[in-house]
Amino acid sequence: MNRREIARYFVLWLGLAALVGILSGSASAIFLVSLDWATNFRETHLWLIAFLPLAGFGIGYVYYHYGANSSQGNNLLLEEIYQSKNPIPLRMTPLVLLGTIFTHLFGGSAGREGTAVQMGGSLADQLTKWFSLTKGNRRIVIICGVAGGFASVFGTPLAGAVFSLEWMLIRKFRWKSVFPAFLAAFVADWICEFGWGVGHTHYLIPEIPVHSLANLAWVIPAGIAFGLAARLFAETGHAISDLFKRTISYPPLRPLIGGVLIAGIVYLSGTTTYLGLGIPRIVEAFETPLPWYDWLAKTGLTGLTLGSGFKGGEVTPLFFTGATLGNALSAWIPLPLALLAGMGFVGVFSGATNTPMACTVMGMELFGYESGIFLGLACITAYFFSGKGSIYASQNLEAKYFWRL
Repeated sequence: MNRREIARYFVLWLGLAALVGILSGSASAIFLVSLDWATNFRETHLWLIAFLPLAGFGIGYVYYHYGANSSQGNNLLLEEIYQSKNPIPLRMTPLVLLGTIFTHLFGGSAGREGTAVQMGGSLADQLTKWFSLTKGNRRIVIICGVAGGFASVFGTPLAGAVFSLEWMLIRKFRWKSVFPAFLAAFVADWICEFGWGVGHTHYLIPEIPVHSLANLAWVIPAGIAFGLAARLFAETGHAISDLFKRTISYPPLRPLIGGVLIAGIVYLSGTTTYLGLGIPRIVEAFETPLPWYDWLAKTGLTGLTLGSGFKGGEVTPLFFTGATLGNALSAWIPLPLALLAGMGFVGVFSGATNTPMACTVMGMELFGYESGIFLGLACITAYFFSGKGSIYASQNLEAKYFWRL
């Protein structure tokens, strides 16, 4: 590129990436405030869980009759980044926002990353027609939307940018995406936290052991466990989804049946610990020993919620699964409980999404850079032991196995 082309590139993406950051950061702020309200209202009005089947039918009905390809969720974003076929509909933003809020309000077990990323990608792609972007620039603007959505919903701008780039998992790295992705992520995070005043949960790892060979060696079995848990999480969701699609032909009935099952499980178990995001339990995982089965319960309920057709993300449930699994492993692995919870927090996420670099960066942003060696080793180990699966059915995994050659 000559100087004129470089200048044109920076002028273009200073404007577009900043605009995407403003849109995605604002959308995440609205979403987080709404989600907080829905969670608090449900916990003070537990009778709402009895209406989860009806809420599920309503979500399924709206998506089936009015959602078009929006029902593909994150997989639609991946397909458009890879192949650039059709515009991402603007309707994806309100549909996934309201669908996720209703899922949480009535007691589903789901996350928030998928919603934020879909809103960011949907809003960003509207710029394609507004500014008549080329196919190459359209891919970049969608990547910006993913970066902005992820960064603003978790308060991790570096991880948001790296995730959007690593998430594609293709061998041909598009260097032109780097600057826009990072700018969109930082703008979105700033808009959400400082522009709208919406904060994020803080986690603490108070003790970091010395980087001895013995301590680092203990990370390997923990990382293997995190990778296997990630594989179980991904395969559980896909298996339940396939089962519902095979046995129930009318899509709106799938979340209705799923809602009946979830409400029944909650009634019989007598606990709401595994519903919604589960952030209070995640925080506890860094502080005190918990029941060993927490991670399995969250895996099953999230798989049932999303697999039956409710809306929401998978990442916060992955945080829950990893943190509580790390907490359970502290009974056998001689590392600090909070460190194991933090390693699991990002390790299971790494294995389920095939993004070890983004997860390592995210861990350092959330827990402090002093824990980076332990987090990075756990993420890469989990990544390699998670198998060929991913929570994203459309994710291109060629690069993962190319790295193994």
